[in-house]
Amino acid sequence: MEEGNHSVVTEFILSGLTDRPELQVPLFVLFLLIYVITLVGNGGMILLIMTDPRLRTPMYFFIGNLSFCDLCYSTIISPKLLQNFLAERKSISYTACAVQMYFFIAFADIECLLLAVMAYDRYVAICNPLLYMVTMSRQRCNQLVAGVCAVGMVDALIHTCLTFQLSFCHSNIINHFCCDIPPLLALSCSDTRINEMVLFAFTCFIIVSSVMIVFFSYAYIIPTILRIRSASGRCKTFSTCSCHMTAVVLFHGTLLFMYLRPTSSYSMDTDKMASIFYTLVIPTLNPLIYSLRNREVKDAVRKAMNKLLRNA
Repeated sequence: MEEGNHSVVTEFILSGLTDRPELQVPLFVLFLLIYVITLVGNGGMILLIMTDPRLRTPMYFFIGNLSFCDLCYSTIISPKLLQNFLAERKSISYTACAVQMYFFIAFADIECLLLAVMAYDRYVAICNPLLYMVTMSRQRCNQLVAGVCAVGMVDALIHTCLTFQLSFCHSNIINHFCCDIPPLLALSCSDTRINEMVLFAFTCFIIVSSVMIVFFSYAYIIPTILRIRSASGRCKTFSTCSCHMTAVVLFHGTLLFMYLRPTSSYSMDTDKMASIFYTLVIPTLNPLIYSLRNREVKDAVRKAMNKLLRNA
């Protein structure tokens, strides 16, 4: 089928992580294990927050939403990645590629902005504790999450529409394990300067605004913690904040490396490794970060395990 001088692309081929046959099964087992841990960890965190009355606070409401985001984020990528490790023909339809890209970008944006909202939540809790439950009411928390989701969905729609209005005529082989913007732009025979400018501008806005909210929140939080007279109080507050800061550094650091470095330094193989880290590894680490460093979560896990053992 022809359109002008270019054939119409109806599907793409994902090159995956490696073309070495002897690595396909070991990588399948490794990433299946990572995906199962992600499902169990994030699903368990959501279940704990929903069932334990002590975790029904604004902070855990946002952690629950972060876990749900990680669960969806990983599920967008993992099943197709696992299938392609064992498939002879690693194809994805044009429509499925667009859908994968849309949700991939949307949940990346949502996670990025959720981490900023969580920093604001910690700022209110630590710097204005008497007004915390009023400021971070259930209605306000719902509004913040709804706003974050709206921004993520609109941004994803813009990027997906701009990308899939391009002509793809050089090849239909995507040098990646998923449908992401840079490898698709590399395939296009259209002028991609507008796409690149929009990608840079929107990514800058979302990542930089998120990082700035986190930075200014902690610029107030840290001096306030240092003024706490009780050593145990300081330790508990630092422990809660360190969980969040670890998640922020891992996620934002990888995104900054991926999207805000000079075009001349782009390497698709390097980008694949970075993408694996923030799409599959970080969603696995987040529940561990929030459970191992958080006494309330550990107590809730212990209580749930004891209840299961008693009922067994």
